[in-house]
Amino acid sequence: MSRAIRFCVVLLLTAQARAVLRKYHPHIIAVTGSVGKTSTKDAIYTVLSSKFFVRKSEKSFNSEIGVPLTILGRPNGWNNPLVWLRTFMEGFMLIAFPNHYPHWLVLEVGADRPGDIKKVARFVKPDITVMTLLPNIPVHVEYFSSPALLVAEKEHLITALQEGGVAVMSEDDEMVRGLTVPSRAKRITFGFSASADIKGSDESIIYEHKKPAGITFKVTYKEESVPITLRGGLGRQHLYPVLAAIAVGICEGISLTDAAQSFQTHILPPGRMRLIEGKNSTTIIDDTYNSSPIAAEEALQTLRQIRIIGRKIAILADMLELGSFSADEHRRIGALAGKNVEVLWTVGMRAKATAEAAIEAGLPKEKVRQFETSRDAGNALAGELKAGDLVLIKGSQSMRMERAVERAMAHPEKCRELLVRQEPEWRRR
Repeated sequence: MSRAIRFCVVLLLTAQARAVLRKYHPHIIAVTGSVGKTSTKDAIYTVLSSKFFVRKSEKSFNSEIGVPLTILGRPNGWNNPLVWLRTFMEGFMLIAFPNHYPHWLVLEVGADRPGDIKKVARFVKPDITVMTLLPNIPVHVEYFSSPALLVAEKEHLITALQEGGVAVMSEDDEMVRGLTVPSRAKRITFGFSASADIKGSDESIIYEHKKPAGITFKVTYKEESVPITLRGGLGRQHLYPVLAAIAVGICEGISLTDAAQSFQTHILPPGRMRLIEGKNSTTIIDDTYNSSPIAAEEALQTLRQIRIIGRKIAILADMLELGSFSADEHRRIGALAGKNVEVLWTVGMRAKATAEAAIEAGLPKEKVRQFETSRDAGNALAGELKAGDLVLIKGSQSMRMERAVERAMAHPEKCRELLVRQEPEWRRR
């Protein structure tokens, strides 16, 4: 799609989305931050949809195109003019005629470049804004002159809160704690800190047949505590979204017990520390949706905690959009990997620094390999796996590390069900 056509598409989509919001007045939950937006959006949907008529952003619809499409309830037309034509026609019908429109919208809002969130905040006025984590070196910082400016961009969704709105914010993140909430709104916090309003604790890994199968933890609000079990994934990355979602539910009158019960059927999103059966009785931790320094660090720390009978292997690809921080952060993650895995493979030009730092940290040179593409790494991994091995696979979106998972998983026929970026448009790229 050319820039001129994209500009026109965004202009028309935004105009229709504005008109729809004015007509139907749905309650809006806006989810932003630098880590865990999609998982948090999905968890909020799980809690609210048990009581209300809710629509959420599909997959990672969080851009100047994705947010209006969610409001209109339409798919991405990519480069298909017929799909876009139908979208605009459906938008007109939605505006012109009565419709059974959702009472709640859960919108994921991201920022690739300066001004992205500010534009959305001009017409999206949230009842609740959820701020996840804002690490010191966030993803997408490449297009901002400093991390502080990226944080300020995301803060627009707090400033845009309606009268009586609520800012649901991570208590464990220093930058988030420092954000100012308008006097017309209130703040509710979540996290593992003792001062959090919605507090998590006692997390542990579940094992079945000597393999990791999920995680369990406890959630406390005021004097009440409930246990929650999440199957099919690992890492605290899955716990923060649950805590945020429960905070949103409590804001809307859903009890802690009811909110917790809604997670009995919750399906963790693909590509986010998901457990997948690998070839030769192995386990893959599929973390291929995207990568950033804090996410890579969390993944490696989780890997360190797991008890297994085989080897711990990490395949780490380039982390993109880090700008001037790129070289140092790749080396920092490499040093951490060198102390936490027995085998390290890297994919991409930037990740070569990761491999070098791992060797310097003490990982034997013969245990480190470098690959140019995800397909190459996946093909090699499929022939390397031994019973009991545990493999973490992670990289930025453009590195397409889901291709490596597909080649090493025990049931590749399930790739469209289990992996990220399986739509025809993505698979053709």
